[in-house]
Amino acid sequence: MIAAPEPELTAEDVIERAVRLRPVLLKRQPETERLTHYPKDTHDDFLRAGFYRMLQPRRYGGYEFGLPVFYRVVTEIARGCPSTGWALSLTSAHVLQVAGFFEERAQDEIFGADGDFRAASTVAPVGVARPDGEGHVVLDGTWPYSSGAPYSTHYLGQTLAAGDPSGTVLLFVVPRSGFTVLDDWHGVLGLRGSGSHSVHMENARIPAYFTREASLLDLPIEGGSVGSKLHGNPMYAHRAPSFYHGELAAIMTGIGYAAADEYVRVLSGRPLHLEPDRTRADLHDYQRHLGEALGLIRTAEAALQHTAADWMETCCRGVAGEAPFTMAEDNRLALMFLNAGRLAWDALQNILFRTAGSRHARDGERMQRYFRDAATYWTHVGPSMAEPLFRRVGCDRLGLPSDHIPLIP
Repeated sequence: MIAAPEPELTAEDVIERAVRLRPVLLKRQPETERLTHYPKDTHDDFLRAGFYRMLQPRRYGGYEFGLPVFYRVVTEIARGCPSTGWALSLTSAHVLQVAGFFEERAQDEIFGADGDFRAASTVAPVGVARPDGEGHVVLDGTWPYSSGAPYSTHYLGQTLAAGDPSGTVLLFVVPRSGFTVLDDWHGVLGLRGSGSHSVHMENARIPAYFTREASLLDLPIEGGSVGSKLHGNPMYAHRAPSFYHGELAAIMTGIGYAAADEYVRVLSGRPLHLEPDRTRADLHDYQRHLGEALGLIRTAEAALQHTAADWMETCCRGVAGEAPFTMAEDNRLALMFLNAGRLAWDALQNILFRTAGSRHARDGERMQRYFRDAATYWTHVGPSMAEPLFRRVGCDRLGLPSDHIPLIP
C-alpha cells in the first residue's frame, strides 16, 4: 500500500486548486505553444496539486475521485490553457485502463514504490510485438499523436502480434526507459502545446504480463475486471470509448469558457468609435451574443457532469450484476459526451469568434488560439466517430445489431 502525498485531500480541494491555477496557465499559453508542451513549472504545479493521481487507485498512492471531479478539473485547466488541459487529461486518465485490466503483479511493478505514474497513449494499434521465448515481449514501432508524452513515466499502447494472421490486438504498458519521444509536434493548426509527439520503440523488452489480449475499444468487463476486484471500485470495470469522449467534452467545455472569458475582456476594452466613453459591452447585440454563448457552454457542462455521473452508475450496475455495461450503453454515453462538446464548439465558432472582430483573429490573440484549438479538436479521431455513433445508437434503439459498425472510419 502506497500512501497518497496528501491523504486528506478532498474533491473540493483539488477543484479549487485547478481554479486558482487558471490565471497562471493563461500567462503561460504562448510559452506552452512555443515549447510544444507545457513548461516544467506547470508540471511541478500539477505534481503538487495531485492532478496526476485523481483517478489512481488508493492502493497505489492515488485519490480515486471519480469522473465528475476529474472532468471538472480538466475543464478548469483547459479554461486556463486548452493545450495544457488536453495533455493533463490524456496522461492522467490512462491509469484507469492500467489499474482496471492488468494483473496485480504488473500493477505492483508499474506503479512502483511511490505511485508516480503518467501515461500517454494513442487509439490505433501500431507496430508489432513478438515473444522472445523467455517470458518477455519485444516491441517495435512508432506511435503518433501521443498527447502528453514529454512528461509520461509510461506508455499505454496497442499493437499487433507478429506473425498472427488473426490480427490479435495487444494492450501493453512500457516504462519510460523503453521508449523515445520524438520532437515532431510542429506545424499543426491548434493544440500546439499539447505535447502530442510520436513515441518510438526499438527492441523494447517488457514482461509478458505487461500485456493483455484486449482492445481499448472493447475491454473485457463481463462480471467485473481485475481492477474492480483488486481495488473494490466499479469504475475500474469500464468501457473506454465513452470515457474518452468525456475527456474531449471536458476540454471543449473549458475552451468554451476560455473564449467567453476573452470575449468579456474584448467587449469591455473596446471603446465605441463615436462614443469613446462607452464600450461594446454596453451594446445590446453583444450582451445577447455573450448570453447565448454562455447558455450553450453551461448546458454543455451540465450534460458533461450529468453523463459523468451516469457513467459511474453504469459501472456500478455492471459490477453489481444489475445490468451489464454493454456496448450499447457505451454508445449512448459516448454520444451524450460528444454532443456536449458540439454545444461548446457551436458557442465558440458561431457566436464568440464570429462576433469578436477580425483584430482578434490575428496571431498571438487568445481568441484566435481558442478557435485554432477547438477547430483542431474537430479533426481528431474522437469527433470523427460522430457518424458511426449516430448509426450505432439508432440501431441499438431499433433492436438491430450495431457492433459491426466501425467506430474509427
